[in-house]
Amino acid sequence: MSSPTPPTITLHYHPSNASMAPHIVLEELQRPFQLELVRRDVGAHKSPAYLAMNPNGLIPVLVDGGQVLYETAAILLHLADTHADANLAPALGTAARAQFYKWLVWLTNTLQPLLIAYYYPERWVDEGNVEGVAQVKQHAEARIAPLLDQLEAQLARSGGPWLLGAQYTVADPMAFMLCRWTRGFARPARSLPAIAAYLQRMLARPAVQRAIATEQLPQPWI
Repeated sequence: MSSPTPPTITLHYHPSNASMAPHIVLEELQRPFQLELVRRDVGAHKSPAYLAMNPNGLIPVLVDGGQVLYETAAILLHLADTHADANLAPALGTAARAQFYKWLVWLTNTLQPLLIAYYYPERWVDEGNVEGVAQVKQHAEARIAPLLDQLEAQLARSGGPWLLGAQYTVADPMAFMLCRWTRGFARPARSLPAIAAYLQRMLARPAVQRAIATEQLPQPWI
């Protein structure tokens, strides 16, 4: 009797990091995959083996057969394109596809960098500059506020229930993940009504629940 074929997809992840969005998508696909924990606490993301996959030393990395990918948005697009039957992206060449590109790039290029600045403010100031760290966090949170308003407006006009309207896409796990990262803010994403309802719909998806359980994330989840 032959042994089962091992999964060809491996996601190198760390709980609650930018790997969460592709993890949710892999759960949505319900295809074989494996997770490889990257131990940030021991600097595994800066090890020679990991840097050989991603020279930036950032999480996640997706290995699909012989292909190695980093950058969360690129991984999400790859998963949508290679599993077209799952319908996780609008058809190529359509107006909906253009909007999908816009929002996915906005999430990764406009909202996410400010969240990174909030969580890692020491990267932008000299070592030991405690006041500078506090200022970076304060300014990042202030600049995120109008972006959450922009996301709120999109959800209100999309006709729902998802970011782009009726179709659930790989942009939704990305939006969910980034909104989740604001849970400790004075004005978190969940405080806006359309986003709050959207986050509850996301939490109700079995794939999201499986990812949360696997990553052993404590509450509050949003």
